[in-house]
Amino acid sequence: MKTFVTIISSLFLVFSSGVCTSTLLFQGFNWESSNKQGGWYNALLKVVPDIASAGVTHVWLPPPSHSVAPQGYLPGRLYDVDASKYGNGGELKTLIKALHEKGIKAVADIVINHRTAEKQDSRGIYCIFEGGTPDDRLDWGPSYICKDDVQYSDGKGNPDSGDPYQPAPDIDHLNPRVQKELSDWLNWLKTDIGFDGWRFDFVKGYSPSITKIYMDKTAPDFAVGELWNSLAYGQDGKPEWNQDKHRNELAQWVQSGGGAVTAFDFTTKGILQAAVQGELWRLKGSDGRPPGLIGILPQNAVTFIDNHDTGSTQKSWPFPADKVLLGYAYILTHPGIPSLFYDHYFDWGLKDEISKLSAIRARNGITSTSKVEILAADADLYVAKIDDKIITKIGPKMDLGNLIPPNFQVSASGNDYAVWEKQA
Repeated sequence: MKTFVTIISSLFLVFSSGVCTSTLLFQGFNWESSNKQGGWYNALLKVVPDIASAGVTHVWLPPPSHSVAPQGYLPGRLYDVDASKYGNGGELKTLIKALHEKGIKAVADIVINHRTAEKQDSRGIYCIFEGGTPDDRLDWGPSYICKDDVQYSDGKGNPDSGDPYQPAPDIDHLNPRVQKELSDWLNWLKTDIGFDGWRFDFVKGYSPSITKIYMDKTAPDFAVGELWNSLAYGQDGKPEWNQDKHRNELAQWVQSGGGAVTAFDFTTKGILQAAVQGELWRLKGSDGRPPGLIGILPQNAVTFIDNHDTGSTQKSWPFPADKVLLGYAYILTHPGIPSLFYDHYFDWGLKDEISKLSAIRARNGITSTSKVEILAADADLYVAKIDDKIITKIGPKMDLGNLIPPNFQVSASGNDYAVWEKQA
């Protein structure tokens, strides 16, 4: 416990106040977006006003560069934004300009753990990289691959500082040229393309100290990392009640990454999607606070219901489809930095309900560090008061006893959820 008291107190000192306290993130794509007729950037451009109407402050866009896989997660020529399956560089700039005109920041999906090569070397192995410019920026050879990635490396690089990634060469981020040229590329995405922040893909692939280097060299308006580790599961196949180890790994990564970067709160997602299936007692930790990362480091926790991996057509870890609004009722009224998913907002027809919840959040000044008082956490009922301004109820139980004071009035409700606001 002492370790994480130190983490939390130090991060409160390091973290720049105001950066994320009122941030609302929106994932502006899914796994199939690269297949959109007419281009995804053009399609998203048409709905920017709808996104803005929900109070969104940042839109997470897909990987912007040339990629062997259409979704963008096997990037090659990083400077070549015209080869993206989502659209060309001009269309991307137009989209970002439209977002900026609505006061919304653009977040780029940054895939730098691994990279696909353009050519084969004398061994017949694809390990000669092309940056996508006439000069030699990001033009690397096999010595820029981690030495323990024996499928591609020539053994001259440094050992991998994180987990291996099988589908493509693991880049040696301990190499000074790699650090400089990737930082230059990131800053080019800011100055030339218009991006404001980063979503770091597969951060378990390299040391968090590497993330800190890129954060320091690029100073993003907002940044979030994808550290996706498995929860602890019991013999019944369900998550264990205590997931402190899982959330502590996220907190440790944030601290080692310098304290300004945020992390997707996979702990909260895993607990929440189990809790809404008749086990709402899970939403109160042993310390009486929320059990996810939002319970110990809320200003660095990005909460979400699903993304292009967990949901969409991949469905690798989906939230129960009939409980999605319960999930949003939770994350949009609780601390942390909530993230909305394109599919839920547009394709599932939940725009009005989600917008109503986000409006309640904004109207009451609920922030990433708002205070939660859990009033009930039983199998069929969860009730929490946030900042003494709103009360959220999740679960089928209708008899709330005296939990809701008479000066609180219902502002939003649906199947098995309701939110009350305090009246003046």
